[in-house]
Amino acid sequence: MTETAAPAALDDATRAQLIAEPALILADRDLMRALVAAREAELGANVVDIRGRAMEALEHRLDRLEAAHESVISAAYENQSGMNTIHRAVLSLLEPLDFAGFLDNLDSHVAPILRVETLRLVMETAGDGGPPPQAGGTLVMVPPGAVARMVAAGRRAPRGDDIVLRRAVADTRALHGTEVASEALLPLDLGPGRRPALLLIGSMEPGRFTPAQGTDLLRFFGQAFRLVLLGWLSA
Repeated sequence: MTETAAPAALDDATRAQLIAEPALILADRDLMRALVAAREAELGANVVDIRGRAMEALEHRLDRLEAAHESVISAAYENQSGMNTIHRAVLSLLEPLDFAGFLDNLDSHVAPILRVETLRLVMETAGDGGPPPQAGGTLVMVPPGAVARMVAAGRRAPRGDDIVLRRAVADTRALHGTEVASEALLPLDLGPGRRPALLLIGSMEPGRFTPAQGTDLLRFFGQAFRLVLLGWLSA
């Protein structure tokens, strides 16, 4: 019969280091797993080592905690990045020196900052005889009541807020002037005596704007945009 070779003994330096710092073993998950497996092999198949099972359960729990920790860090980073983007976009809104420059700036600077394909200011005309919607322009004039119809398009029930995130629908697709997959609608209340308006944002990414996403940053941007727009309308 072939004799089983005895395991090699640890050298004195390694043995002394492990005795002095046993935490080196405890901190190494692969090494601890190998030690538990060796212990269970010595006990045999009919004996269950509860300590080994407890260690496996703790490892699974640690894995879940690490995954949750990484998810929280990722979400915090995305929120910080999104906030910085919105702040840059708001600062860009304040740069133009006239209303024409304000409209041009939406396409040339603000839309790229937000990483979207289209940014349209939709305003209703005062009377029923206004021009038809113009595709492709930054400022789009629509008949009275059109803003409410655009916001309601495709909605089965009222939302709890005034911002709509959804896949692009037929009611607004032509106003973007280019192909988009998802869109955000930010209604703008311009005050007494003025018709309602809408900030229409379009993206080629289907998942960029979805109903499940938060609207806090978009709400802040919409409020800032409304104040800047009111400044130009009152000038």
